[in-house]
This record gives sequence, C-alpha cells and structure tokens, in this order.
Amino acid sequence: MARNDLKGKVVLIAGGGKNLGGLLSRNFASQGAKIAIHFNSESTKAEAEKTLADIQHAGGEAFLFQADLTHVENIKKLFNETISKFGGIDIAVNTIGMVLKKPFLETTEEEYDTMFDINSKVAYFFIQEAGKTLNNNGKICTIVTSLLAAYTGLYSTYAGAKAPVEHFTRMASKEFGERGISVTAVGPGPMDTPFFYGQESADAVAYHQSASALGGLTDIKDIAPLIQFLVTDGWWITGQTIFANGGYTTR
Repeated sequence: MARNDLKGKVVLIAGGGKNLGGLLSRNFASQGAKIAIHFNSESTKAEAEKTLADIQHAGGEAFLFQADLTHVENIKKLFNETISKFGGIDIAVNTIGMVLKKPFLETTEEEYDTMFDINSKVAYFFIQEAGKTLNNNGKICTIVTSLLAAYTGLYSTYAGAKAPVEHFTRMASKEFGERGISVTAVGPGPMDTPFFYGQESADAVAYHQSASALGGLTDIKDIAPLIQFLVTDGWWITGQTIFANGGYTTR
C-alpha cells in the first residue's frame, strides 16, 4: 500500500469540527479515511455537526465526540471510543489551541493556568495517548504557532504554552520511532479564521496582513495539504516543527 493512501485509514482530529480541523476532517474523509471528530463544547457543536453532515452526505464515515480535553481521562475516552468504533487509529492530529494577547504584567494566575492547560497539557497527554494506542507506522501531528519564532510581546502565555510542544514532539518521536510512528508539529502564521480575529485590533490585523513576505494572512487551505503530507508521504520527517507562514517569521 502506498504511504499516501488514506482509504480505510482511521484519523482522529482534536478540534476537528471547525476551521482548520474541520477542513482536515472533510479532506481526509473525501479520500476514504474514517474520521473521529472531537469538539469541545456546545458553542462549537453546530459547526461540528455541519462537518459531520458534510462527510456523511458525501458517503464518508465519521462520528462526533464532545469533551473538554484538559481533563486527561477525556483524552483516553476519545481514543478508546475511536478504537471501539473503527478498530484502531492510524493518524492523530491535535488542532486545539487558545490565544491570549495580554501584557506580561497584567496576566493573572488563572489565565496562565488556563492557557497552559489548553495549549500544553492537552498536547502532552494527546501525544502520550496516541503513542500508547496508535497502530504501528502511525502518525501524530500537533498545531503550534509561528510565534515560536517571533520576537514580540503580548503573547507570553500563548507562545510560552505552545513552546513545550516542540520538545514533546522531539522526545516522543525518539521514543515512538521503533514502532514506525512519526511525530511532527506545524506552526502556521496568523490564520484567517475567527480564532485569530478575536484577539486583534484593526491596526494589529493590518500589521499581520502585511508582515508575511508572500502577503496576507495564512489560509487554512495552505496548511491542510502540509499536514496531509506529513501524515502520509512525509512520514520520514519526524521530531520536527515546520513553520508554514508565507514568510511571516523564520529562524
């Protein structure tokens, strides 16, 4: 079987109901994969249900799983439910994240804890559970941020909480490699989705739009093919964080 053949593969996507996750869910399903679509709360349920309906209308197989993954037992339940329904898991993608743009001196302990729970803790235990349960030659990919290569203020808890994922990725790839499992992270630039706009003023949006060498914000349609490559033909890339941002920042 070709490594890029997704037909019959099982793909679990945390945050798979909307934005980049929703696009990945639909794209993978259109190529014959079975999809576990995780979403967090009632506020995202309608978008997740629309993604599921799109997949099923096109003849694909998928199911929804709602849970707050900052509780580690829910990560275990998500993986176990997927295995129960589809018999195993081949690819696990974590698109979950939360942005906070706030001065360092004004950030509260509660905000710090929330940001690290969502951006760091979930990523750690998602990778851990994937390492325990994925089929041999499986693939794991986590979405981080190009702010990891930026010299800027105001994003201390967001970039700070995503930064450990680079280390999780390297170490997991080393430990899981003997089973043929590759582990990667992708750092998009500011993406043209509601996830981005909620934090930014009009002036900041204009700056981010002008900052990339290729012009404009990152389009999720430019990120989804990269993730698909990493979890198929690009399997030989492991332990790496790939910055995909149109020249927004580099290192």
